Amino acid sequence: MTVENTGLRARHRSPDGPDGPAVAVPAVDGSVAQWTERYTHAVMDTFGAPQRVLVRGEGPYVWDADGRRYLDLLGGIAVNSLGHAHPTLTAAISAQLGTLGHVSNFFASPTQIAFSERLLSLAGAPEGSRVFLTNSGTEANEAAFKLARRNGGTQRPRILALEGSFHGRSMGALALTHKVAYREPFEPLPAGVEFLPFGDTAALDAAFAVDGDRVAALFLEPIQGEAGVRPLPPGYLAHARALTAQHGALLVLDEVQTGMGRTGTWFAHHLPHLGGGVVPDAVTVAKGLGGGFPVGALIAYGERTATLLGRGQHGTTFGGNPVASAAGLATIAVIERDGLLAHVTELGSSLRGRLASTGNPLVAEVRGEGLLIGVELTAPVAATVASRALEAGFIVNPCTPTTVRLAPAFLLTHEQAGQFVEFLTTLREDLS
Repeated sequence: MTVENTGLRARHRSPDGPDGPAVAVPAVDGSVAQWTERYTHAVMDTFGAPQRVLVRGEGPYVWDADGRRYLDLLGGIAVNSLGHAHPTLTAAISAQLGTLGHVSNFFASPTQIAFSERLLSLAGAPEGSRVFLTNSGTEANEAAFKLARRNGGTQRPRILALEGSFHGRSMGALALTHKVAYREPFEPLPAGVEFLPFGDTAALDAAFAVDGDRVAALFLEPIQGEAGVRPLPPGYLAHARALTAQHGALLVLDEVQTGMGRTGTWFAHHLPHLGGGVVPDAVTVAKGLGGGFPVGALIAYGERTATLLGRGQHGTTFGGNPVASAAGLATIAVIERDGLLAHVTELGSSLRGRLASTGNPLVAEVRGEGLLIGVELTAPVAATVASRALEAGFIVNPCTPTTVRLAPAFLLTHEQAGQFVEFLTTLREDLS
């Protein structure tokens, strides 16, 4: 049943009786203001006050506790690739949970194995490749960090990443994340990470020119999402692949935000102009992988990389559980069944073109691939634009002071996208 702001409570059928005892979930009656007040006394203040309290979703739309509808153009930050409450996804999760919900990783499930096989196939990984399943992108990058440490051990203490990078907030992933405000409160972080200028091949050459054989890994995002949707320049990944191969370093691609169809291909590095046909040593993926259900993965390419982490050297309680694996398989199946990769490519190209052609002097540039889009503004007013958009019924994200990020559901229509284009077209330049 759909629970709306009517005061009704959902009931769960228990095998203890014909209808079972009523198991209450929180009723959604109450205003946004009332729920926000309760939030401030119950939830840690790590995200700030919630912009709205959302109670339900359907397709690309969500509704708040006051009954207002919003077109969700952020998709849970590139997570809800199938939108909200997709019937195939919810049916797959319910069916699996009703059969086998969780077992420890001392045991396997057919769902886990089939899901890992699908990921290896979509990644084009060679024989001997393996998958480590996690709950999130941060955990996938944490596993990749440990993988890098195993590549040469103390003989290879250097790990390279790029300025503007974002790989997560746990300690290892945070060490790979460039933003000083995220890093400083938690120092000392794991040592050995060096940050290179974004997209600068000369700086990359220089980093390997001295002690290049002591580099364990190079971590790259094909498109930096948190830094403003910045794609690496054409040829950069191919150059990075040549250097890492020459020096025995791992090339690790963080596709947490860009993977699983977000850019119109299963992985962003599959785009010819971006990846140039490179085969990495490892790829991390999460966000859209489960269509909204928490699941991530580290894909290790080839026997050598896949065996760097041995028995007992890494683990997870929930990673690869049957329900998460079922969510991943269902998400992949819907994307394939409904031809959504082609739709993402076509709609993304159209939407970027329409956004760039609004004629609004606030719009300086539109970047991205597929349905990962950054609208660069001529002034540091992205937060104000996002706030105005929310008031008008659109959810977007000011990922930098000058960039508004869009990462909507793959099933967004041209008509729905056009509504935001119209909003941006008519937005006043003076936002003071």
